[in-house]
Amino acid sequence: MTTTTTATTAKAPAPGETVLDARGVTMRFGGLTAVRSVDLTVKSGEIVGLIGPNGAGKTTFFNCLTGLYIPTEGEVRYKGKVLPPKSFKVTAAGIARTFQNIRLFSNMTVLENVLVGRHTRTKEGLWSALLRGPGFHKAEAASRARALELLEFVGLAAKADHLARNLPYGEQRKLEIARALASEPGLLLLDEPTAGMNPQETRATEELVFAIRDMGIAILVIEHDMRFIMNLCDRVAVLVQGQKLVEGDGQTVQRDERVIAAYLGEPFEGEPGEAEAAEVAAAEAAAEEAAAEEEAAAPAVAATGTAADASDDDTDADADASDADASDGTAAGTGPDAAPSADTDGDGDTDRTTAPTTAAEASGASGTGKENDS
Repeated sequence: MTTTTTATTAKAPAPGETVLDARGVTMRFGGLTAVRSVDLTVKSGEIVGLIGPNGAGKTTFFNCLTGLYIPTEGEVRYKGKVLPPKSFKVTAAGIARTFQNIRLFSNMTVLENVLVGRHTRTKEGLWSALLRGPGFHKAEAASRARALELLEFVGLAAKADHLARNLPYGEQRKLEIARALASEPGLLLLDEPTAGMNPQETRATEELVFAIRDMGIAILVIEHDMRFIMNLCDRVAVLVQGQKLVEGDGQTVQRDERVIAAYLGEPFEGEPGEAEAAEVAAAEAAAEEAAAEEEAAAPAVAATGTAADASDDDTDADADASDADASDGTAAGTGPDAAPSADTDGDGDTDRTTAPTTAAEASGASGTGKENDS
């Protein structure tokens, strides 16, 4: 590492030393409690994962650790000292972070973005910047050299003069990590560093995080990629509805029934889908029963229809015979036993009940009967 004349950097913690100690951290927004009494420690050279469903309070907890939020209750200690409630003072103390949504200076170059992260480690003040004396130029050269080292470390040295907005997504993530490292932190907080990355970029980020850990920097990481978390972390803490549900190594957390229920929902009692299968079977049985009833009723309906058709045929035949008799001059229905009868051919008119007395009337009656049948 290049020796610089910049201000003293964050002292590297001793192996096994507790770097972060969060005690009873609670954050309320009005009547909403986003984080409730969370305890968490991170030791030097350790990678700790923080997981949980969406809305569990992970990023809110990060904001409490870095001074963006002042916890409603509890305290956050870094190397035994309570952190001040100012984000720039937290950075100066030795905690740096990245964000879930990339926050780069898009119109600045890659190198300039990293130099921004160096401001907490330079001792040159306002007058030095205005006068631009030898001390200022020396500090600027040292910061530039350190920034180029970090760009080499993350693999972006060849793009130092490119605008940050022109970098691919994965490289923008790397640049944000380089800017955080420029403040020489003892603890690095990574908020979903692999979000939106493809498998190759995720693997490269995993290797980068291991390399940062090898530098002696403790790491606390939020991530939804379970494979990434389980491969990376020494310990994993699970937040659910703002509370720490369980903490332990990856295998312990993965097998915990409470964690499975939090991510997948409460399991069914008995076989999954048993209730749904029973409902489907009942519906199918009811449909089959209704079909059988319809099939049994069909012959009776058919028989009734046949009898009705036969009756109509007989009635029409009788009407035709009566009309034929009338056309021959026979006095149909004039006997002593004859009785008036209504037309049953369905035309709605009442047929004649007395015989015509002349051939002309017989002919007219016959014509009338034919018109009624048509």
